[in-house]
Amino acid sequence: MRRLDLLEAVAAVVIAGIVAGCGPEPVGHQVIVLGFDGMDHELTTRMISEGKLPNLARMAANGSFTALETSIPPQSPVAWSDFITGLDSGGHGIFDFMHRDPETMVPYLSTTLTEPPGRTLRMGRWEIPLGGGDIVLMRQGVPFWEVLEEHGVETTIVRMPANFPPSGTASRELSGMGTPDLLGGYGTYSLFTTAPERFGGSPGGDIQRADIRRGVLNASLRGPPNPMLIELEELRSDFTVYLDPARPVVKIVIGDEEIILQEGDWSEWVPIEYPLPLFQTLPGMTRFYLKDVRPEFQLYATPVNIDPLDPAMPISVPDDFATELAEGGRFYTQGFPEDTDAISDGVFSIDEYLNQAALAAAEIRRQYMGLLADFEDGLLFNYFGFIDLVSHIMWRTTDPTHPAYDRERDEPYAGVIEGLYMEADEIVGETLARLDALGGGGTLMVMSDHGFTSWKRAFSLNAWLEQNGYLTVQDRNRRDLDFLTNVDWADTRAYGLGLSGLYVNLEGREANGIVPAAERDALLREITEALLNEPDPATGEPAITRVYNRDEDYTDRGYAEIGPDLVIGFAKGIRSSDASAAGQIPEEIIVDNMGAWSGDHIMDHETVPGVLLSSRPLQVGAASLKEVAAAVLAEFGVTGFPSNTAPDQ
Repeated sequence: MRRLDLLEAVAAVVIAGIVAGCGPEPVGHQVIVLGFDGMDHELTTRMISEGKLPNLARMAANGSFTALETSIPPQSPVAWSDFITGLDSGGHGIFDFMHRDPETMVPYLSTTLTEPPGRTLRMGRWEIPLGGGDIVLMRQGVPFWEVLEEHGVETTIVRMPANFPPSGTASRELSGMGTPDLLGGYGTYSLFTTAPERFGGSPGGDIQRADIRRGVLNASLRGPPNPMLIELEELRSDFTVYLDPARPVVKIVIGDEEIILQEGDWSEWVPIEYPLPLFQTLPGMTRFYLKDVRPEFQLYATPVNIDPLDPAMPISVPDDFATELAEGGRFYTQGFPEDTDAISDGVFSIDEYLNQAALAAAEIRRQYMGLLADFEDGLLFNYFGFIDLVSHIMWRTTDPTHPAYDRERDEPYAGVIEGLYMEADEIVGETLARLDALGGGGTLMVMSDHGFTSWKRAFSLNAWLEQNGYLTVQDRNRRDLDFLTNVDWADTRAYGLGLSGLYVNLEGREANGIVPAAERDALLREITEALLNEPDPATGEPAITRVYNRDEDYTDRGYAEIGPDLVIGFAKGIRSSDASAAGQIPEEIIVDNMGAWSGDHIMDHETVPGVLLSSRPLQVGAASLKEVAAAVLAEFGVTGFPSNTAPDQ
């Protein structure tokens, strides 16, 4: 996947502040919406019946508790965009984590675009920006909180996914999922080790050899490319590690900071700087974790996050909202704080991953408690991602039938996910107590964007297309090439990219399209029928239970052309393989999922509903994500959302 290009973003560090508009006086009502990503309806129902979620049970008894239909496809940026706008993908333009430019066939992150500066001055090897670039939120449609603001309701929107950079239409916003690290992706950790060969393949981090001489390691954290050089050259932030000659202790010196760590210790957030020309610096921050000193040295550093005390990119509205939140302590600003790559790559053990996830969750909970204590009126939305990202890794511990289940390893962790649900229930209880303290007239809504299940089998759409004569490879010996670079476009009629998308290699649209427009619909019908008849050889049951047609299954229009021609709804328990999603063409169509990522939800959307609970009967009910925003507005007496939809194509 192409990383978010930060060349222009760094050059455009000084971006005009977005100021929320003023309106009439608030209407005098309190609504709090808690978004727990990945909270599953079936599991929540069972735990309520077992008495393990007393606060959610109280909500169900006094208000409502229903299954919530998720988005097509049930991917988080798609789902939360459905909620935000009341539109489906055809209206808000988000279909996947990844989209592709059909004119170049280059993939890009779906929710955010970086625009380069308009003018530059070249001086030798330097290229000096003369104007600011911009970072653009690609989600279309009107966010529901903008409508509330127009009606005089003060809104605070914290960590809303698919909202980077912040929309600028709430009273206060902090961006969430989709916020990059300083390298421009969803998060690239660093590992400094004397045994880098242990971490082969394609790790999700930057593995650097630790060359320790006389007890001293000189190392550096990778940064984005220098935006002022014509030829790309990575920025680097240097630091030094001093090893104690006898004890498992190190001292890290980076900038003006000195940190002492013992084996197993985490540092606090450490501010860092990348030097730029003209006496400028690019600020960021990281946390170090000393995994081992001897016999193998291993020092982990988190992805370099945007520092909320000195943000290099816009992450909040007003600009100083992030700084105010950081007065209680710096916090993860990247959209995916739990480092699933580190455990997938074998850098973290299970315990180390759970400890890191707990650190991130504690920051967010502490921050929310501060917001809750100050909440008096209007709307407060707060997002929590810890259930989703930990469930992705730990789901197999709840499912002994998972092919990667190992009883000795996994059984001790069988209660981890239930523990997270109980932690969410505690947050709900604290929120109910606050609303009671305010007089008991407010409404609490608890929601999730989708459910969860075991991911047992991995399906390669591109392998299926090849073996069924729709796609041809150039080199059968290089099946690991990403981003469709091994596709013979002159003999390919369809291809897969992203976690759910199938595209026709359409003449006049794709860069090397060969399928005439008049043949597109017939080809889609043919592929749909064949996919629905593809069995999983392990069970004999269908591997795909729904195939969604872009032109038929999305009712909103305006941006449908961005999306894939077909969206694949895998059977429950089956998901796209990572290789196929990245545009590779593996040899096998469907295999056991033996990776660390053992739970998922990107399947037939009817099989993974989310939840919706309310502390009192709602003025307007909601059966699907698209309807929840209208239910929120109705609590303030506001109707008619979406108030304006995307334009017709």
